[in-house]
Amino acid sequence: MAIPPLVVDLDGTLLRSNLLLETGMAFVRSQPLRLLKPVAWLARGKAALKENLACATQLDVSVLPYDPAVIELIEAERRAGRTVVLATACHHSLAERIAEHLKLFDQVLATRADLNLSARRKRDLLVEHYGEGGFDYAGNSRDDIPVWAAARQAYVINPESGVERRAKARGNVERVIRSNPARLRDWLRAMRLHQWAKNLLIFVPLLAAHQLGNLALIWQALLAFLCFGLCASSVYLLNDLLDLADDRRHEAKRHRPFAAGRLSIESGLVAFPLLLGLAFAGALWLLPWAFAGVLLAYYGLTLAYSLALKRRMAVDVIVLALLYTLRIVAGAAALGLALTFWMLAFATFIFLSLAMVKRYAELREARRQGRSGRTGGRGYSPDDLEMFSTLGAASGYMAVMVLALYTQDQTTAALYSRPFLLWLACPLLLFWITRVWMITFRGLMHEDPVLFAVRDRVSLMVCALFGLVFWAAT
Repeated sequence: MAIPPLVVDLDGTLLRSNLLLETGMAFVRSQPLRLLKPVAWLARGKAALKENLACATQLDVSVLPYDPAVIELIEAERRAGRTVVLATACHHSLAERIAEHLKLFDQVLATRADLNLSARRKRDLLVEHYGEGGFDYAGNSRDDIPVWAAARQAYVINPESGVERRAKARGNVERVIRSNPARLRDWLRAMRLHQWAKNLLIFVPLLAAHQLGNLALIWQALLAFLCFGLCASSVYLLNDLLDLADDRRHEAKRHRPFAAGRLSIESGLVAFPLLLGLAFAGALWLLPWAFAGVLLAYYGLTLAYSLALKRRMAVDVIVLALLYTLRIVAGAAALGLALTFWMLAFATFIFLSLAMVKRYAELREARRQGRSGRTGGRGYSPDDLEMFSTLGAASGYMAVMVLALYTQDQTTAALYSRPFLLWLACPLLLFWITRVWMITFRGLMHEDPVLFAVRDRVSLMVCALFGLVFWAAT
């Protein structure tokens, strides 16, 4: 007697993702000014929405996060001579491309313009093809419960909450596979808590105003740090959702929780506005409104960067420098302290240099791998390396020039009893800028340069000496 076919679902089962949301995020990234278009498509039915999104985007199915445990199950059943069918609610054009890529399926059943193949519609089609109890079915969601009810055996893969209990109530569960549990550390990594170190820039105005002994201002600065961190984490989550395709092609970024499918797109779409809401609620309730205004400017600029500006030559590094500088502006706004020309000029030049360090490191790695075209969705190619090193080092040395001029300003002399000692900060900064660029030039800069500075022993020593110089000049 022939073994009944094994029918495998795609979204959440074979694939650690949801193709409707994948195409939706790809559409938002490529056509951010047409956000209302999917609403018009949905008005014509979910099948029409899936068809139009599939046609409007070009997903690279070769880098999608497939579940190795499910692939292993399919391969074992095929070796046993069993027919394996892909039955999915995603659009047939995507399903067929995936089947062609994996070469694991004997037949593909999927959504078409006149039929959204989900839940009871999928059950009815499978019963029509194979008869009641004439197939085994592997799925994961509530929509799969009626399909399992009509199957001979049920394979429950990484089930949604409450699904396993309802599936087992049918009495035909053959196997439960849990290969992709979401862990707290995945969320912490997605939120980039280590990147919160950048938000220490909020304390710079406090240091510059010689107010380190003011406990009320320190408390304000800590609240601003927390609100800015929540906002930044919201941005990181949204950015990861928009950059899924590029991240999956990147040697390191493909391991990020959303790109790897360890966190679902659905959960990300809930988490990023929640974090954003908490950030602005705290800013409006606990801090001056000016801080909330800067936070809004930061979020708007970051969103524009994620959707378009990051792919514009020269614009992207300038925006990165501005995003760092906005942290200092936010600190001043939260504390009610004045910003000086010297502080803004110094921050702009030093952070432009560091932004170029980041891009240089990426382009150098692309050249090492033999790539020649534009890389990572950016507006640059490895041929731009030499220009980047020239402009980046020049910007860093301009920051040193601003620092030198600051030491000669009359206002500076009024703040310090021994302002001539501030000159010692200039060779320290020259050394650090030169060292960072030499490390980058040698291919040893493997992370964000600001985070490198926080973790690098020599950089921390330079920072300590820098602080000592300013303390001695006070």
